[in-house]
Amino acid sequence: MPQKLPFPIVDTHLHIWDTHLLRYPWLDDVELLNRPYLLDEYNRAYAGIEVERMVFVQAEADFAQFMREAEWVNSVADQDSRLQAIVAWAPLEKGDAARVDLEKLTAMPRVKGIRRIIQFEPDMEFCLQPDFIRGVNALPDYNLTFDICINHTQMVNTIQMVRQCPDVQFVVDHIAKPDIKHQVLDPWREHLKTFSEFPNVCCKLSGLVTEADHQSWTNMQLKPYIDHVIDCFGFDHVMYGGDWPVATLATDYPRWVETLLWAVDGCSETELKKLFHDNAIRFYKLD
Repeated sequence: MPQKLPFPIVDTHLHIWDTHLLRYPWLDDVELLNRPYLLDEYNRAYAGIEVERMVFVQAEADFAQFMREAEWVNSVADQDSRLQAIVAWAPLEKGDAARVDLEKLTAMPRVKGIRRIIQFEPDMEFCLQPDFIRGVNALPDYNLTFDICINHTQMVNTIQMVRQCPDVQFVVDHIAKPDIKHQVLDPWREHLKTFSEFPNVCCKLSGLVTEADHQSWTNMQLKPYIDHVIDCFGFDHVMYGGDWPVATLATDYPRWVETLLWAVDGCSETELKKLFHDNAIRFYKLD
């Protein structure tokens, strides 16, 4: 297994938050994460790995504060040029009315995409509401992508959503969160294959460790899931994501990189560079 990548990486899935500045209701139930996590700590966390660029993904601040979150991260990026993209939150369920917010967000050139988490919605039909579909379909007008955040039980409806949005560039976060802890592969495998057949859908290899047993996961438990993602999407439509600091619930940063390197051992350096670097630049239109 390579101990070190022969090139710097692009991390497509970074969270930072300041609990003194904004409210993050979901952190109330996650004691380990319920404090500020800022870039200085991230820079220490990836010890020994060269991170060339980062993509910030919205961290589920209180919905009323979504614009402040994007503006705050944009100001942080002014201090570190590697933070080149922001995937912001937007109320896409408002349909055409969401365009006002999309206009404001894209006044910040670093805003490259939107993530409106589907996973936390109690209504399984949430992503199929006509207004939500209308909001998602507005994204190409602003040159924005969409990060799909779901768990494996929501894949069927989300596939129907993607089918209705052929002009939107999608990426599936965290490989759609299969039940790795209990080693459940089906019907996740079938649904992921369906996702991969859409020409406008990519997949992030991120977040696997937090779907496994946090204390006792092994490389071998993750490998069938990683193998299937690569089998479905190939190396042209996958991207590495660190999912820091959420991943710290189950791993340190270097261990996740080493695990992924181990799982794809035998691929060419060109394929490795697509996974860890090139595809992210193309998808998020990084400078």
